[in-house]
Amino acid sequence: MIEKKYRTIIKTVSWRLTGTIDTIIISFLITGDFTMAFSIGSIEVISKMILYYLHERIWSRINIGRKIVADDYQI
Repeated sequence: MIEKKYRTIIKTVSWRLTGTIDTIIISFLITGDFTMAFSIGSIEVISKMILYYLHERIWSRINIGRKIVADDYQI
C-alpha cells in the first residue's frame, strides 16, 4: 500500500488544526493573554506542519508493522 502525497497533506492540515487549537488554549491558560496565545499558536502551526509532513513521508517508506495481504480474488 502506498499513500499519495496529497493524503499526507490532508492529514497534516487536519492534525495541525487540532493541535493548534490545543496550543492556543494551553497558551491562554498559562499567559492569560489572547494575543500571546494566538502568536504562539500561529508560529507553532507552521513549524509543526512541516515536521509532521516530513515525519509521515519518512514513515511511508518504512515497512515496520505493515502486512501486505494477497488478494484471493482473481478474474
